[in-house]
Amino acid sequence: MTTNSLAFRLFATAVAWTLLALPIAGAIIYSLYAQEVGTSFDRRINLLLTVVLNDTIDHGDQVPGEPKDVGEPLFEVTHSGWYWQIRPLDGRPGPTLGSRSLAGLSIPLPSEHNVEPNEREVRWANLDGPLEQRLRVAESIYVFGEGKMAQRYSVAVGGTLGEVETSLRNFRTRLTLALSLAGVGLLALTLFQVRFGLFPLAKVEKGLAAVRSGEATKLDIGLPQEIEPLQQELNALLKSNQDIVERARTHVGNLAHALKTPLAVIVNEARDDQSPLARKVAEQAQIMGEQVNLYLDRARMAARIGVIGRVTEVRPVSDSIIRALERIYRDKHLTFSTDCPPGARFQGERQDLEEMLGNLLDNASKWARSRVVLAATALAQGGNGSGRWLEIRVDDDGPGLTAEQMADPIIRGRRLDETKPGSGLGHSIVADLAHSYSGKLELARSEHGGLSARLTLPLAT
Repeated sequence: MTTNSLAFRLFATAVAWTLLALPIAGAIIYSLYAQEVGTSFDRRINLLLTVVLNDTIDHGDQVPGEPKDVGEPLFEVTHSGWYWQIRPLDGRPGPTLGSRSLAGLSIPLPSEHNVEPNEREVRWANLDGPLEQRLRVAESIYVFGEGKMAQRYSVAVGGTLGEVETSLRNFRTRLTLALSLAGVGLLALTLFQVRFGLFPLAKVEKGLAAVRSGEATKLDIGLPQEIEPLQQELNALLKSNQDIVERARTHVGNLAHALKTPLAVIVNEARDDQSPLARKVAEQAQIMGEQVNLYLDRARMAARIGVIGRVTEVRPVSDSIIRALERIYRDKHLTFSTDCPPGARFQGERQDLEEMLGNLLDNASKWARSRVVLAATALAQGGNGSGRWLEIRVDDDGPGLTAEQMADPIIRGRRLDETKPGSGLGHSIVADLAHSYSGKLELARSEHGGLSARLTLPLAT
């Protein structure tokens, strides 16, 4: 999955959304939980304050009495973090009462910190209590007695905020773990979703590879409804390409017949006349015929190369040509050997491969003393430097070429050696055909002593 792929874009978008949404959702959930915990904690303190105040009042209206049954066991545990306290205000004497958990200490009062009461006349504040415990304190002021005997008392209940903090810390840990697992699960599910959703494109890629390699002539695979129009358009494009090539072949053939016959008539008529003009006409007509053949051959090659899905097995073609050459050169008693893997396939037309191998093997047979070797290997790179390529090497044990001859470019019609019959077009035709397929023809010294013709062509995968 590269950065310039649909899968990466979809997955990166999902990751960005997950990393943005989950922390925001976690913050909202944590905030709501913290608010609920705080509210629940305040309700608990307020309930205990009400119980302490009512139990105190039940002992009489003149002075407060010690509550007997508050219902919170932690009030009996020393420095437990839960305390109640009753204390006179305004500096007037009076009994001071406290829970056993205070152990003779006292808790700070919100009224001493100028905290205003709420609508229920209860003051709330977070204050430091005994042993530097952080307390949530609720205070209610009640007047005992009447007239001159009336006196205000502070009735307060405090609970340690450590319980709230511990609860929030535990919840935060669990929430972080849960959201992390949810995030990992979502990303894994997103990755599966992206792969599963884009899987039909992989099927299209395999189908096109099958068409290109010649295993199929069109895309014939089951695709989702959204991609099915793409399959139809690709099949139409393949059909149109084949039709164009067929029409080009037909026109090239028609043109060849239309030109060759008049040129042949001109040459024959000119040869019957021995005048200088007739000889010049015959010479130029012959040149015209060669040029027509050259460009018609190139047009046919261009038309064949443009066809998608043309694949040719190398071994059957080479074996067929070698069988024919064994009969032609049977008087020389040549030994032909082939080293070609069965899976070696040329990405092109059979007749082009036949023409290239036929010229190379025929040339090697003319010059070989006793042996001609054909070997085919797959290359990682070749030709224009990209893709997979097929190297076909034809070696002989003949006299070979000099370094100067091999350094000269292959020119159409120029024969490298005049002692053997031929037109000088063989290597040129092979070079032109190879070049049309973005390949090349190279001549080198063979390890067997003669010439080594190395042909690089596209390999069908």
